[in-house]
Amino acid sequence: MSTDTTHDNSAFRFHGSWQEFAKIAFPNLLLTIVTLGVYRFWATTREREYLWSKTQFIDERLEWTGRGIELFIGFILAFLLIGVPFIIIQLVSQGLIFRGEALIAGLVTLTMFLLLFYLTGIAYFRALRYRLSRTYWRGIRGGSNDPGFRYGLSYMWKTFVGWLPIFLLVPWSMISLWNDRWNAMSFGPHQFSANAQWKPLMKRYLLFYLVPFLLLVGGVIFGIAMAASGGTPDALVNSGAAIGGIMVAVAILSFYIVLPLAALAYYSKYFRLAVGGLRLHTLEFDFQARAADWILFFLGNVAIVVFTLGIGYIFLPYRNWKFFIDHMEAFGEINIDDLTQSQTIVEKHGEGLLDAFDVGAI
Repeated sequence: MSTDTTHDNSAFRFHGSWQEFAKIAFPNLLLTIVTLGVYRFWATTREREYLWSKTQFIDERLEWTGRGIELFIGFILAFLLIGVPFIIIQLVSQGLIFRGEALIAGLVTLTMFLLLFYLTGIAYFRALRYRLSRTYWRGIRGGSNDPGFRYGLSYMWKTFVGWLPIFLLVPWSMISLWNDRWNAMSFGPHQFSANAQWKPLMKRYLLFYLVPFLLLVGGVIFGIAMAASGGTPDALVNSGAAIGGIMVAVAILSFYIVLPLAALAYYSKYFRLAVGGLRLHTLEFDFQARAADWILFFLGNVAIVVFTLGIGYIFLPYRNWKFFIDHMEAFGEINIDDLTQSQTIVEKHGEGLLDAFDVGAI
């Protein structure tokens, strides 16, 4: 079965509407408030069931089979395995400091943070594995038999390498880790293959990387020119204050406007390259959103949250999913007769580590 690349017959199509989603989102919000946040695990499940059921891949819609209790159990396990030891280690470190053993306290704290860093990598990996194992298409699911322990180590050292040369190898780190995650995953009988390249990312990353410095230098030069333009001693004496004020204004402008836009431009290229390097047997994938699409999408999310005084936040999962599906595409052929059920393990608990660290899976 071949995929069609025209818009009306895109391999991925979304059939939902925000009005339908509102009937789920508002009750979820109320129940989450009433239960002091406990219901959010079941709220997430209800949202995914709706979004997956409204998503069509070729000729069949997706199905989400995860359960709220799985997410709840995953969160409890993460709290017991991470939260409780974290509190105990904090108390032990404080006790060591009071006893004058600051060096030992520092080593204990460093070990704790390295362990959390390692677990963050596992959280990324296992969240993706869980979501694939609960996503069905034509009765077939995905998953992985890899527990993610090696990926946790890769996440640590590749992230450190990306940071060490003043963050200049971050694109390599991000792409390499993306490839590592997806190369360990499968869907049905077929293994994913990810071979995205990081070098095409460097120009866009350098734009994002240099924006604060360029704005800062420009602000200093502009401040000096303005302060010295009068040619009077008072103007020269006040140049420091002028430069300081302009630097503050530039910092605010950079942090809240220019830097986020540059980050979106970089991330749009990253995600396009990452998805474009993904393969599943005879299928190739593509993500067609450009930087302008991401910027408009981001501004739309901000506007919805701001103008609804925060209530519109409940619609962001709908907008995020719709944006993702609307710009996804697949090329190639699928032989339905060759598809068999995945033999990978199915976890009994959900994205506890992911939820604990508040990070994204994809």
